[in-house]
Amino acid sequence: MNMMMSSRIHICFLAVFMCASLTIIIPTASLGHSHICLSNDHVALFIFGDSLFDAGNNNYFNTTIRANFYPYGETFFNYPTGRFSDGRIIPDFIAEFAKLPLIPAYLHLGYKRYVDGANFASAGAGALVGTRQGWVIDLHTQLSNFKTMKTLLKKEIGEAEAKTLVSRAVYMTSIGGNDYAAPYTANSSLFQSYSPEEYVDMVIGNLTTVIEGIHKEGGRKFAFLYLGPLGCRPAARAINAGECEEEITALVKLHNKALSHVLQKLESQLKGFKYSITDIYSIGSEITNNPLKYGFKEGEAACCGSGPYRGISTCGSVNGSVQGYELCENPSDYVTFDTSHPTERTNLLYAKAMWNGNQSVTWPYNIKALVEQS
Repeated sequence: MNMMMSSRIHICFLAVFMCASLTIIIPTASLGHSHICLSNDHVALFIFGDSLFDAGNNNYFNTTIRANFYPYGETFFNYPTGRFSDGRIIPDFIAEFAKLPLIPAYLHLGYKRYVDGANFASAGAGALVGTRQGWVIDLHTQLSNFKTMKTLLKKEIGEAEAKTLVSRAVYMTSIGGNDYAAPYTANSSLFQSYSPEEYVDMVIGNLTTVIEGIHKEGGRKFAFLYLGPLGCRPAARAINAGECEEEITALVKLHNKALSHVLQKLESQLKGFKYSITDIYSIGSEITNNPLKYGFKEGEAACCGSGPYRGISTCGSVNGSVQGYELCENPSDYVTFDTSHPTERTNLLYAKAMWNGNQSVTWPYNIKALVEQS
């Protein structure tokens, strides 16, 4: 009996070890629930949002909003994965801290190991359905994809186990930046139709609906980012004579305040709802204004792009040619990789703040505390 039990445990461990090792970069097909052995403290990671969190979903449908070409991915993966960075993005580091394999894009062909989580984020997406409509997977559609995934998960590991996994999981969301930046960069008249407060209320209202939708499906532990200093990114400086764009900055501050307020409200309204919120606005502003203090050499200009501050979006070429854009020698010296997205090194700073940051940057819980809660 002891020999049989020992053998069974060994086989089970081997299957999980093989899967974890294979899915670090290349996701494997499902092993089938009879071979998946999850510990009582196993916590999956479900990821929603925009390009800060997208692991490559935009590679799998017809859109021009992609990062599937050089030099994206050059630092860590040595090839482009669809992540808008020179290397890993925030969810990659969170997965690593949580002792999970990297969570691939949900649309990645062949990926079915949902017991570790899934990444539904789409570069360019907003909370509003109309933000870059037709070119992205908006937040509501991401919720629909999660529901589809949950149905498959039930078939995979059984209804009771799926219910437990979904309730223990952490739901990470980064959204809103495109709702404010896209109309501005497109010279849209949208902001003339609404007051700043009305527009922010629409964005937060759509996000709230999705949070409530995830909660209805069984989600209980949520992690959010404040919007970063979008008005001071290289793309904004390039068209604003090197200065930060105050109109976007004002919207970002309104959004962050409203997000904090609505999460406090949801905590009192939704059963078992717990959340973490990380102030990357303050962190991003600090490292941009004082790069040397944090080991960076450049805080305002991007590593990759063209024009003033390399803020014109020309980074990358399918043919591998650098003609038409400039590329820095070492992305780790830069806070920002392209016109709008952090370098891997900056993403690591943000991820550390989300994972185990103190109450001055992450509250009322950090993600580590959420993961450790039963």
